[in-house]
Amino acid sequence: MNGTVPAGAVPGSGSVPDGAVRGSGSVPAAAVPGRGSAPAGAVPGSAPGPTPVILMLPGQGSQYPGMAHGLYGTEGVFTRVVDEVLGLLGAEGRRVREDWLAERPLVDIDDVTRAQPLLFALDVAYGTLLASWGVRPVALVGHSAGEYAAAVLAGIMNLPDAVAALDARVRALATAPRGGMAAVAASPALLQPWLTSQVVVGAVNAPSQVMIAGPEPHLSAVTDALDAGSLTWMRAKATTGFHSPSVEAACASTRPAYERITYKAPRTVVVSGYTTRPLAEPQLSDPGFWAMQPARTVLFGPALSHLLDGEGPVGGGPFLLVEAGPGQGLSMLARRHPAVTRNGSAVVPLSPVRAGAQLDIKQLATVAGKLRDHGHRLGHRAPSDTVTPTTPSTREREDQRWTATAGAA
Repeated sequence: MNGTVPAGAVPGSGSVPDGAVRGSGSVPAAAVPGRGSAPAGAVPGSAPGPTPVILMLPGQGSQYPGMAHGLYGTEGVFTRVVDEVLGLLGAEGRRVREDWLAERPLVDIDDVTRAQPLLFALDVAYGTLLASWGVRPVALVGHSAGEYAAAVLAGIMNLPDAVAALDARVRALATAPRGGMAAVAASPALLQPWLTSQVVVGAVNAPSQVMIAGPEPHLSAVTDALDAGSLTWMRAKATTGFHSPSVEAACASTRPAYERITYKAPRTVVVSGYTTRPLAEPQLSDPGFWAMQPARTVLFGPALSHLLDGEGPVGGGPFLLVEAGPGQGLSMLARRHPAVTRNGSAVVPLSPVRAGAQLDIKQLATVAGKLRDHGHRLGHRAPSDTVTPTTPSTREREDQRWTATAGAA
């Protein structure tokens, strides 16, 4: 398993609020605006407002060693969110953090017990950091585990409840048979002759870009057959057959954890990668819907198409699509989407494609510059287009002021 996927492939699987008070589980209003593409107070016929932001949140497969190390301990809001998420996981959260930051981790980052909690923590932290700059997305869309982070950022569930259910999910999935996923350059229909009762289409990322998933040795038998059929494929970074029947029993066992959650209507549009439509009842408050997500097919491509459609929930754009999580897999998919070119939208990831402290920091400055270019007036928390580091004491005072404001909202 080489851990890479073809260009445009995004494997699927799975905030503390910007500077939120520890344990509060609440998300400040700035993080979850209402729907619509026009800025508040816009007058018909006036100068156009900022380009509406759509937040994309990645899932399993986007992780890589050293991801976001340059932000942890330097970006106060980001660090506070990651610490709160992992703190809610107790001793296991401490082990997850140690392996994430270690040069030689005891447990590999692609293992479900590391990838799933880290992806959730980083997705929420990136989304919250963006909100701390004053950016208000008009919609969110997640890929697999990214949808779970989107649910927290949009206020569907509070952070402590979501992390408790995440803990149950990770523990259960760790008992599932070993397996994996593979990106295949083919349509679901073209793949039908090779699929089995165990190896299925786990994600549809684009018309001719899918993920297959299943347990071993079944998955390897199918990929060997794909070689014989001259189909292009590549293993994804997963050691579990997410989105296949092999994880159904594990997912079903977590339903009680989701029954304890109080669900609320989202405060901004969340387009589901499972229904391809905005999250609403009956799925919104259905524990079974959330519990079984890691076993169901991800339809990210169709969900993105609905979101970018002129008849979709937030209009026809143009949009600024911001990927809030590690890697740039969703950004590559979005750039290839015909609607992005057609309506003049732009795509920018918050994370670099590879590890590096300066790369992490530089990418934030790049995104801030892109947002300003698209008419967004960013708050003092946002970096300048040219990175000029502040002293730790100054940064800490800024974080404290922002946190106080957010907590009072």
